[in-house]
Amino acid sequence: MDQHLIYNSIGYPVLSAVTFIPLAGALVALFIKNETMLKLWGFLVTVFALVLSLPLYTNFDATSVKFQFAEVYPWFPALNLDYVVGVDGMSTLLVLLTTFIMPLCILCSWNYIKDRLQEFIFVVLLMETAMIGVFISLNTVMFYIFWEAMLLPMYLIIAVWGGPRKDYASIKFFLYTLIGSVFLLVAIIALYIKTGTFFIPDLMGQNYAFMFQFWIFLACALAFAIKIPMFPLHTWLPAAHVEAPTAGSVILASILLKMGGYGFLRLCLPITPEAVAVCAPYMIGISVVSILAGGYLALGQSDIKKLIAYSSVGHMGFVTLGVFLLNSQGIKGAMLQMINHGITTGALFICVGIIYERTHSREISANSALGMFMPIYVTFLGIFSLSSLAFPGTNSFVGEFLVLLAAFGKYPVVGGLAVVGAVLAAAYMLRLLQKMVWADSDGHAHHGHDEGHHGHEKEEHHLSDLGFREAAMLVFLTIFVFWIGLNPSPILKIMNASVDNLVTQAGADKVVGVTAAMK
Repeated sequence: MDQHLIYNSIGYPVLSAVTFIPLAGALVALFIKNETMLKLWGFLVTVFALVLSLPLYTNFDATSVKFQFAEVYPWFPALNLDYVVGVDGMSTLLVLLTTFIMPLCILCSWNYIKDRLQEFIFVVLLMETAMIGVFISLNTVMFYIFWEAMLLPMYLIIAVWGGPRKDYASIKFFLYTLIGSVFLLVAIIALYIKTGTFFIPDLMGQNYAFMFQFWIFLACALAFAIKIPMFPLHTWLPAAHVEAPTAGSVILASILLKMGGYGFLRLCLPITPEAVAVCAPYMIGISVVSILAGGYLALGQSDIKKLIAYSSVGHMGFVTLGVFLLNSQGIKGAMLQMINHGITTGALFICVGIIYERTHSREISANSALGMFMPIYVTFLGIFSLSSLAFPGTNSFVGEFLVLLAAFGKYPVVGGLAVVGAVLAAAYMLRLLQKMVWADSDGHAHHGHDEGHHGHEKEEHHLSDLGFREAAMLVFLTIFVFWIGLNPSPILKIMNASVDNLVTQAGADKVVGVTAAMK
């Protein structure tokens, strides 16, 4: 075990602290009765977790491929099962993304959540613990426990605080992800029976028979493909996004969808490399379909949230495409795309929440010509829309560019089709921006349910521009849009060694090996 780990040398158990402080905060929240104190408590706990997570960035050894900040404690000796956590370059970035996003989830719910606030703060903090737990787990049992632990809080966020069709959306989300989880559990049990270990680094690079790898890959891939979500398993996503409150949509888009991509990188590529090599062309094909279908479906939406939800299907298609190109460029692009999508799409959902609180409508036609009343808001909306369509200089451009570069280098036709997806993204985001910033096609503004030619005169006083809390959230995210867009090196530096090591475990040489074996 020791050869895979660099033990934590910071003065406190950084990974356990970042994971379980939100859980402790959630339990304390159950005793707070005052609503303002509750919101403040939720915010402070998430900020505290963020501050505690910062050493993961500053103290990370970017030259090492070992899992760092590791902690090992005996858990179930009879099963050879320890509590073991650690992070590499990929999981470090996803832990940091989670701790950065969660304070914003509390802030964007500040005025929106009025009912059962105590339970809301409780489940949001619980959710943070479960999500970080997935990224730091180094044994499959812990990975699965945290994976399942995410399900209930997210179900409750949609089912209790969701929109009119919350029951349908929450049950669909629950059933889809639960079915995927069952297959994941079967794969974990099969791996333990075969190897006698749950420790993920020990499961990597073993000489499994091809058919065993194939079934393990298939079981894991189903769970991860639902979560990311790949076409045609994406249908739970638009419903969940549309019905979820703003914080729920932000958590879903920014972090939960990344679990699928992370699962492919953490378990599938290093544990079942030969099966991955054989199945990669099919996964690339499905990724391209996801990119095109997501873009095409987004183009036809009149509901802003649904548009962004379908755009996520396309963006996540770029992630799986990058992963299954099985080269360093593609996987780095996929990782960057995951981080960037978390920032940009999270920001877009916050923008939708801000306007919904004012107009009580998510229809594009009911939110036109906002430039007249909310210039600061539309400036941010413009920045995040440009980022979403991967405009040069913004964060999404770097990730998408790397994936496209890798695709053209390996399969030019795939690269060409992915470019069509990028063009579709430009079409639906510019259409959204044009209609929301300037007047509708009839030249008049329509806001919320009070539409008509005199609408803007009646509604103008409701459409105040951003307040300090709202502007602060968007400024925070804007900094990362341009920081990563103009200088991606610090992010790439952290993941470089880990991704290169992964590529050697799951690289093109496996294709040669498998082809030879099949002859």
